[in-house]
Amino acid sequence: MTSTVGSTGRTGPSERPRRILRFSLAERLVHRATAWLMVSCVGTAACLYLSPLAQLVGRRHLVVIVHEWSGILLPAPFLLGLASSAFRADLRRLNRMAEYDREWLRAVRKRWTSPDLRPAGKFNAGQKIYAGWIAGAVPIMMFTGLLMWFTGLLPPISRTSAIFVHDVTALAVGVVVGGHIWMARQDPHARRAMRTGSVGRAWAKSKHSKWVEEDHPDGSPSA
Repeated sequence: MTSTVGSTGRTGPSERPRRILRFSLAERLVHRATAWLMVSCVGTAACLYLSPLAQLVGRRHLVVIVHEWSGILLPAPFLLGLASSAFRADLRRLNRMAEYDREWLRAVRKRWTSPDLRPAGKFNAGQKIYAGWIAGAVPIMMFTGLLMWFTGLLPPISRTSAIFVHDVTALAVGVVVGGHIWMARQDPHARRAMRTGSVGRAWAKSKHSKWVEEDHPDGSPSA
C-alpha cells in the first residue's frame, strides 16, 4: 500500500510524495509576525510623512505610538524564533553563498529564464541578499529611532542627523519590502509554502533544484 504525504502508509522509493516540507510552523509564525510588524512600521510612517494620509487617518499621537512600538518589537519574532532548530538551520543557509548562487545572479543579469540556468538551494541568491539587507537595515532603523525618541541619548549624534539617516533608510526599506511583496505575488507556490509549510515537488525542482537534490533526494518530507 502506498501513500501521499500526511497519510499513515509507506511510500515506495519509486513513488515519491507530491509535496515536501519547506517551512516549519515556527518559521511561518516568525515570518508572519515580522511581516505584520514591518507593515505596521511602513504604514504608520507613511501616515506620519504624507499629508493626505495624515489628514485621512488623524490621531497623530496614536500613530506615533504604534510606529514606535512596532519598531521596538520588530526583532522579537526573530529572537523567539532562535529557539527553533529549523529556523536556525535556515539562518545558516541564508548566511552562506554557494557557487551556484553566483550562477543564479549571472542568469538574472543576463535575463536567462531557464530553471537549469538558475540553480538555487532552499533560498536563491536574491532571497539571501534581501535577508542580509533587511538584517542590516533594521538595527539602523531602531538605533536612529531611539535617538529621535530619547533626545540627548548620545550627545555627539544630533537629532537632525538621526532623523536624516532614519528617513533615508526608511525610504529604502519601503522600496525593498515593496519589491519583496511584488515578487511574492508573482509566485503563488511560494506564498502557499508560507501558509501551509509545504510545496509541490515539481515547483521545488524547478525553482530550488539544489535544495531538492541535497535535502530531498528520495522525496523525504522532512525539512
